[in-house]
Amino acid sequence: MPFGLRRLERVGLAFLIALAGARPSLAAGEPSVPAWLEAHVGEGEGQIAPVVLERARALYQRKAVRNPCYFAFDATRPHDLGGGLGRRFYIICEAQGSFRAISAGHGGGRDLDGLADFANGRRCVKNFGNAMDSDLTTGGAYVTGKTTASFKGYYRAAGGGDEVFTRPFLKFDGEGETANARERAIGGHPALLLRGVCRRRDPASPHADPDGYVPFGKLVNYAAGRSDGCTSWSPSDAESIFAMAKDDPTTLYIYPESRDIDAVARAVEAGEAPSRAGLYWNAACLKDIGAPRFWRKETLEPILARYREAHPAPLPEPPPICREP
Repeated sequence: MPFGLRRLERVGLAFLIALAGARPSLAAGEPSVPAWLEAHVGEGEGQIAPVVLERARALYQRKAVRNPCYFAFDATRPHDLGGGLGRRFYIICEAQGSFRAISAGHGGGRDLDGLADFANGRRCVKNFGNAMDSDLTTGGAYVTGKTTASFKGYYRAAGGGDEVFTRPFLKFDGEGETANARERAIGGHPALLLRGVCRRRDPASPHADPDGYVPFGKLVNYAAGRSDGCTSWSPSDAESIFAMAKDDPTTLYIYPESRDIDAVARAVEAGEAPSRAGLYWNAACLKDIGAPRFWRKETLEPILARYREAHPAPLPEPPPICREP
C-alpha cells in the first residue's frame, strides 16, 4: 500500500477510536437508538433524559440478560408535583417497541440530631449515598433478583372482612458503589405498609404467635412518600414489574451516580449552570435543592455508628393488644 494511503488509514482508525471513546455506549455492533424510542427522549414530563437512556441501554447490553425489557430510574426528577406524581421510572422493551414512564419513590435519608442531616423531602432528592442504615438512594447499576414476600399482618378490607397483607420484595444485586445492595436490603416493593398496628387474638391463624396473636393495622398507600432507600412503586405498577421480572432477571440503571453528583455540585459551587458544563440534572429539582451531595459509606457509616452509640435503640416491645370494636 502506498505510504500516503497507509497514513490516511492510520488517521481514520485513530478518529474512529477517539469517537468510540467519546460515546462509550455506541460500542462496535451495538444498535443505535430506534426512531420510536427517540421520540421519548428529552427532559419533558414522561420523557427520559439522553444520558439516562444511554447508560441504561449500555448496562442492559453489557449484562446480556434474556429479559426483553429493562428499567431505568431518574432520581433527579421531582417525585411530588403537587397535583400528582412525577413519572421518572422507565420500563423499556425495545423488541416490543414499548416505553412506559411511571412514578417511583426515593430514599428519605435521616437527620441525626446535629451529627449529620442527610434527609430528603418528598419532592426532590438532595442527598444520595450507599451507607448501611442511611435510608438513601444509590445511583448506578443493578440486576434484579428473586422476588420474596413477607407477612406484615391483617387489615380491614374496603368491602368488609379481614385480609392478609403480604408485601412482595424484588431483590437488587449491584456492582461498584451499589455492590452492598443485598447487605443494605435494597430492592423494589409496592408503597404499602400497615400503620397503627396492634395485636389481635386469633389462635386459628397460621400467622399467630405462640400466644395466639396476629398483627392487625390499617393498610396505607404511601406512593407519594419516601422509602428507606429502596425503589417503591404504586401497587398496580409494582404488580406489573414483578410479573416482568419473575424468574427472568433484567437490569436497572439508577441515575445519578456519585461522579454525576460530585460534578454537578462542583459546577454549582463555581456558579456555572450544569448544562453548560455538559452535565445533566433536572432544572426544577436543582433549583429546589441548591446542590446535591453523595454521602460515601466510608464517611457516613462512622457517623451512624457514633449516633447509635449515643442513642441506643430501646428494647423491642410487642404492639399493644387491639381494643375490641
